[in-house]
Amino acid sequence: MMDWINTVLFTLGADRPVLLIDLIASVLGLTTVFLAGRNSKYNFWVGYLYTFALMLMFLNKSLYASLLLQPISLSINILGHYRWTHPKKHEQSSRDSSALKVSMLSWPERGLCLLAVLIVAFLWGWLLDSLFPADPHPYLDSCVTVLILMAQLLSALKKWDCWIAWLLVNITQIALHLSVGHVFMPIVCALYLANGLWSLVSWMKLYRKKA
Repeated sequence: MMDWINTVLFTLGADRPVLLIDLIASVLGLTTVFLAGRNSKYNFWVGYLYTFALMLMFLNKSLYASLLLQPISLSINILGHYRWTHPKKHEQSSRDSSALKVSMLSWPERGLCLLAVLIVAFLWGWLLDSLFPADPHPYLDSCVTVLILMAQLLSALKKWDCWIAWLLVNITQIALHLSVGHVFMPIVCALYLANGLWSLVSWMKLYRKKA
């Protein structure tokens, strides 16, 4: 593996080093959601770099379960890039006909999304528990992971509801990282949470303006 990935930038607390690849992934991730929250299609270009950085980070830390999900995340990113820039006529933004407008799920669709998350998370958690018994929180890990994929999918379709999913992800991740003694990642997740709250309001304004 490339040595630069394991470069320790600084240490938080006792024996909690922050590696260069951790910082790169965090900055790219924050940039991606910041741009998405501001309705910028360029979030997808940063998202490609973010996915690549996550692949390196997970491979470096031997987190193969998370690594296996990155091709799915990349596929969703490609789908979102296409959908945001190739809207159908009735989906066009009032501000820009070449851009997809913000829309919202119906209550039945929200119920189906929730059901899908619960079923897939349970199955993935069972698989994690079977293949990676060292994982202290297999079902919580799987729930967060599946919720992230759902949030990415809703974001790719430019659904306002994606920010509800992201807020749930951020809150759960903060609790998860604190439970295992992480210091750096809860701070990053708190920044995600703040951006999610802002974006929730911002996208509601876009939805009302059909933008």
